[in-house]
Amino acid sequence: MPRERLAAARRDPSSPALTTHQPGADHQAAATYTAGVPAPFVTARPVASGAAAPTIGVLAVQGDVREHADALLASGAQPVPVRRPGELAGLHGLVIPGGESTVIDKLLRAFELRDPVRAAIADGLPVYGSCAGMILLADEVLDGTVDQQTLGGMAITVRRNAFGRQVDSFETDLQVAGITTPATPMRAVFIRAPWVEHVGAGVQVLATVPTAVGGPAAGRVVAARAGNLLVTSFHPEVTGDARVHEYFVRLVRER
Repeated sequence: MPRERLAAARRDPSSPALTTHQPGADHQAAATYTAGVPAPFVTARPVASGAAAPTIGVLAVQGDVREHADALLASGAQPVPVRRPGELAGLHGLVIPGGESTVIDKLLRAFELRDPVRAAIADGLPVYGSCAGMILLADEVLDGTVDQQTLGGMAITVRRNAFGRQVDSFETDLQVAGITTPATPMRAVFIRAPWVEHVGAGVQVLATVPTAVGGPAAGRVVAARAGNLLVTSFHPEVTGDARVHEYFVRLVRER
């Protein structure tokens, strides 16, 4: 089940599988990631042979790091874990995984990553944030903790835990602009997820919750892009569908 896979991914950041990329080391650390998702990833197109694999970091302080790494590998990228400022050097993109946004915020500050990541975003580094990552990339957060900070960069207001508690987690089919077709929707998994309450200038809405879902969630924005930044409130990394990651890899290659 997706929730079980996600829970299993919330591992201690000191896990041996995520500690081989040392400060100053090159980005050959993709070998630290092995296929860990039970379901094989479904991709929309084969990776072009001979195409250089962009190096994309996965913020590895907390959250479902391995699932994102596997999806990036399936999408033709070379993932590396990032837990230190020096590991941002040479990246072509960065993924901020789902997890607990307040914990990731505190660990970003503890690892002295917050300001370097903010600077990288301002310099145009492509960044994708899922669930907690969406919260961290938002300029404003509703229902956050008193001391919660974000990295910012995208002119959106998000509501933390908007869909409810863990027991309110659910799945539904979505149409995502630039990724799906009417015949090939994306199965989206929402786990204590945020939604977007306000979209500012320069933000393109990519997906909303279908009206058939009903309730306060119907019509809410759950995926968006603004320039080099991409966010989803759902977890494509746990479903075996790599199309969002393919979209992000294409974004990286285009910049």
